[in-house]
Amino acid sequence: MDLIIGAGVTGLSYANFTQNKCLVVEGSESPGGYCKTLKRNGFVWDYSGHFFHFRYPELEAFVCKNIPEEDLAHVQKHTQILYNGKYIDFPFQKNIHQLDKQEFIDCLYDLFNTNSSDNVSTFKEMLYAKLGRSIAEKFLIPYNEKLYACDLNRLDMEAMGRFFPKATPEEIIKNFKDGDNRSYNSYFTYPKGGAIQYIDSILQNINCEILYNTFISKIDIQNKIAYSANGQEFKYDNLISTMPFPQLLDVTGLDYDKTLFTCNKVLVFNLGFDKKGFDKKNSWIYIPSKDFVFYRIGYYDNILSTDRLSLYIEIGMAENAPLPDERGLLSKVIEDLIKAGIIDDTYELVDYQTILMNPAYVHVNKLSAQAVEKYKSQLEKDNIYSIGRYGSWIYCSIEDNILEAKELAGRVSKV
Repeated sequence: MDLIIGAGVTGLSYANFTQNKCLVVEGSESPGGYCKTLKRNGFVWDYSGHFFHFRYPELEAFVCKNIPEEDLAHVQKHTQILYNGKYIDFPFQKNIHQLDKQEFIDCLYDLFNTNSSDNVSTFKEMLYAKLGRSIAEKFLIPYNEKLYACDLNRLDMEAMGRFFPKATPEEIIKNFKDGDNRSYNSYFTYPKGGAIQYIDSILQNINCEILYNTFISKIDIQNKIAYSANGQEFKYDNLISTMPFPQLLDVTGLDYDKTLFTCNKVLVFNLGFDKKGFDKKNSWIYIPSKDFVFYRIGYYDNILSTDRLSLYIEIGMAENAPLPDERGLLSKVIEDLIKAGIIDDTYELVDYQTILMNPAYVHVNKLSAQAVEKYKSQLEKDNIYSIGRYGSWIYCSIEDNILEAKELAGRVSKV
């Protein structure tokens, strides 16, 4: 039997694809992981923005199989950056020509006078080497420091993989005339009932049992038994874990350097107002300035074509940072939204919700990647497989998680 830990997208996808008898155990009271949705007072809010960017039509068909077509919004993404009081198109490096003249000249000059070297190893060093001081310091460094809540020299130069919108000087200059801001996620699909509809769709194809409120606190590798915090025992042939990787190492009793695995946490405010906002086109916007508490704002109302402003607000925090007073931080968020011109003082807050995502974005570097590879290989010898964004401790898309689950199911089915 395959024991699957976690009823998020990755675990449920594995349950769909495996040919083995399986059981899913989930620590919380409901499925979905971070793909959960709250519907209240006419607003539809997720655990922050979860918009599936499909590269493979067959995976889109798999995820959306049981969602009525009329419930799906197929959205052409529109994103901008709020920079020095004006909007420029994302990505920043391709749109420096939209800056004021002197800043544009600074960016262009530094772009062609970078101090490239073969010794670049960190994310911060890569930004300077590839794009120059001005582009790095005007947007890429301050924005990502707000997001990751750490010194960017702690991250590997490829920490974001294909998701970092790289551009050569030639591509940047070409974009001055022929604007092309497409990226890996230029289009996305989103259910009108929120991300939980993805989960409900996947669940309809699963034949195995799911046990909720079942937190795995210990795994006996030698005897292939997992123990829950409330005393249940689960005998398995293969164990598929989607829990955060260091947590898996803890419950299996493996000795490891805890400083290798760090991350940020993200505090999300979902906000619903009494009327439509001023911005009627953006899917989300980026805010690099540290004068604002948030690093990104998403517009549910623009994505879903609704008539009242509905936002998700993301605030990056260090993993061990104490949580601020909720009401005080809400006041700061509202104050900053007014300062940013997103709302004015005539807007009335109808409802709000806070969500803490911890872990949120993992800090990927050479040492953490080597440790993940080492321990995953060691665990696989005992039929324990760790998959998913947090199970593999990487930056990836939900589609990548589904692909990883499908590949693993093909590898261990009937074994």
